[in-house]
Amino acid sequence: MTSTLVTGGTGYLATRLIADLLSAGTAVRTTVRSLDRAEEVRTAVHRAGVDAARLSFVEASLTEDAGWTAALDGISEVHHVASPMVQTDDRDAVVVPARDGALRVLRAARAAGTRRVVLTSSFAAVGYSPKPVRDYDEDDWTDPETPGLPAYPLSKAVAERAAWDFVGSQGGDLELVVLNPTWIAGPTLTVAARSSLAFFTALLSGARTVVPRQRFGIADVRDVAAAHVAAMRTPAAAGHRYLLLADGPTMTFREVARAAGGDVTEAEGEEPVPLVIRNDRAKAELGFRPRPVLETITDTVASLRALGLA
Repeated sequence: MTSTLVTGGTGYLATRLIADLLSAGTAVRTTVRSLDRAEEVRTAVHRAGVDAARLSFVEASLTEDAGWTAALDGISEVHHVASPMVQTDDRDAVVVPARDGALRVLRAARAAGTRRVVLTSSFAAVGYSPKPVRDYDEDDWTDPETPGLPAYPLSKAVAERAAWDFVGSQGGDLELVVLNPTWIAGPTLTVAARSSLAFFTALLSGARTVVPRQRFGIADVRDVAAAHVAAMRTPAAAGHRYLLLADGPTMTFREVARAAGGDVTEAEGEEPVPLVIRNDRAKAELGFRPRPVLETITDTVASLRALGLA
């Protein structure tokens, strides 16, 4: 009987996680917005050299209740990786699907008697409110009331808070672990170059020549997938959140571009202030052993070129 669910099976992180779980002998069920996309996921898994025979599919969307009872039937472990794809500056249109989607999965998990949910949140839920010194760990939260807070970090902060509140007040025996990766890069198994990968494709094609003056952390998609597995298997992880990022300093877009073999011009403005993001808890409690950040960037470029995406 299938006991593990990965939501949002077509995604960049989800395909890597599915491949890792299947490779370890775990039968996996995954959700897709349309069953027409099942072959896309199988193809991605095959790119990792993994047999997809133990992979099954259920049609379900984070914006609708339909399908989630079937998706969670017999499931004891859930990796909630999916995030609604909403391209708009309307804050409510971004925040509401993220929050309601997380709650929809948690309610279905509770009803199914699921043991644990490991939820992918983001550094955006941790470090987007001002601090005198930009030094962040898991005790930090992005305050939704921060003036001028963009829609994406707002949605991540609101959705994660809602998840913790639900499990604390209505979750029963359901356990929750939250992972907060920084900007995710690394080799892709999909041919949809979205999110961070879109920066690399634009850079390598010459379409992106000017970048913001911004400093950020980078997490390797392979390490984030491994952290999902560790978070599910570590009893003491229940009730904790974990920052994830690669070994090495935080970087600017221009530094990433140079490491990728390109160059860009930074937009006018002040130099980004120093930024420290601490992953000590993940290392100590999950055995997190991230790759060096320069390896992540190099492998990202190689992957995109091998797939003809750059």
